Amino acid sequence: MAAPSISKPDFPWWLAVAGVLALAAALAIAASDLYAQVFATVAKGIGITVFVTMVAFAMASIIGLGIALMGLSGSTSLRQIARFYVEIIRGVPILVLLFWIAFAGAPAFVAAWNALTAPLQSAGILGELLVRDVSLLWRAIMALTIGYSAFISEVFRAGIQSVEKGQIEAAKALGLSRAQRFRLVVFPQAIRTILPPLGNDFVALVKDSSLVSVLGVADITQMGKVYAAGSFRFFETYSITAYIYLILTVGLSLSLRALERRLRRQHEE
Repeated sequence: MAAPSISKPDFPWWLAVAGVLALAAALAIAASDLYAQVFATVAKGIGITVFVTMVAFAMASIIGLGIALMGLSGSTSLRQIARFYVEIIRGVPILVLLFWIAFAGAPAFVAAWNALTAPLQSAGILGELLVRDVSLLWRAIMALTIGYSAFISEVFRAGIQSVEKGQIEAAKALGLSRAQRFRLVVFPQAIRTILPPLGNDFVALVKDSSLVSVLGVADITQMGKVYAAGSFRFFETYSITAYIYLILTVGLSLSLRALERRLRRQHEE
């Protein structure tokens, strides 16, 4: 019986076309004073977009891993709490969650904090916390963190469960503790399964970070909204905004794919 032939990967024509279009757009921006001005204005929000994405993703990954471990624990109570958290949070749109955290959750947190620290405030050790002390930037970050932690927890859970039980039993036979089994055996094998969907969530978070503009946070989208509202150059402004987001997301996607291929080759070797 003949061995199945392995087809060569397709040439990435889509990437070539995208690269040509991106180069043409860059030349148009450089040649036009109007587009250059729009780009310079909108690009001021890149730092905030990157900051919101990185901080929210890091915290969401930590919380998501904790929720995933709770969902895989031997305690029925912990498993039910984890499932409740995941199903409820995933059922709420990110935009609605953003508004709830910003305008309901933050005031409730401030009220709870002041109630708990009332003795310290009376003694003059702590000052009273006001709602305006909690910046809209951090309210937005917390909303994205909570929203994405539910999705990321499912990624971690699926990746951990993909590890063969024989590997875990062998680690038990060697006398490794639960923490050692997870750190030395389970997680290094699960990361290969976890990385692709985790990367997809990261790219999705870059795009969803644009939602923070509804709170007035000066990200890419908000800078575009402000410029378009003042100049009425809606086509030029939102074309540049889309261009910047495409550069960020496509670049991240290609980098993550390269990392995934590298890990796959290391595993095969």
